[in-house]
Amino acid sequence: MGWMTRAALAATVAALAVATSAGAAQVFATSYDTPNGDGQAHSGSFNYWDLGYTGAGSTNVDGAPLTGGLGDLTNGVVAADFWFNVESAAGTGPYVGWRGDFGVNDPLIIFHFAGDPLIDTISIQLDNSLTGGVGAPTQILVDGVSQAFAAPAAGTIGTVTLSGLSLSGASHTIQFIQDPIFVWTFVSEVSFFGGVVPEPATWAMLIVGFGMIGCVARRRRFTVA
Repeated sequence: MGWMTRAALAATVAALAVATSAGAAQVFATSYDTPNGDGQAHSGSFNYWDLGYTGAGSTNVDGAPLTGGLGDLTNGVVAADFWFNVESAAGTGPYVGWRGDFGVNDPLIIFHFAGDPLIDTISIQLDNSLTGGVGAPTQILVDGVSQAFAAPAAGTIGTVTLSGLSLSGASHTIQFIQDPIFVWTFVSEVSFFGGVVPEPATWAMLIVGFGMIGCVARRRRFTVA
């Protein structure tokens, strides 16, 4: 084979195939932009701010624009109890909560990613306690498109899974359209799963590698003949 043995070539191609496959690995956002959560200024019992947010913006002001950072929505902390047991006036709870005004202030979050990941599934942890006006949204829009989803059972907290998305690109939006009765949406975590869209150079290497393996196989058949 000259510069590469058959075994090394096969290993390289196999590694490329694995690296370029769109598996179920978690894809991590590099930052997200969001309106801060609301609170007492919007008739809440406590403050439901994104207090751990690392980017620009006022994390203790209702609805303040937050940009360029990460926070409670991506910190890996999934709320294990209802909002009224874990939130506080200090805004330190695990949920970020937004109050909609009958479709006027439905929160829209922009998530940013490194490179060009392929996102197939989004997992959203939310409170559907139906207590204090807190419940599941009526719609969830991803990049402006309404997605079919099953809300957690009434009176529970749980996971909403959006699958079969096939999203590519460096940023994506999620918007929660809130219920006119249960006007508060409380989210503790948003997770993304998928793989990596191969760059053109990677595709070229993969094609060349498979072609060289095919040549080796043909040479071996000729030699045996």
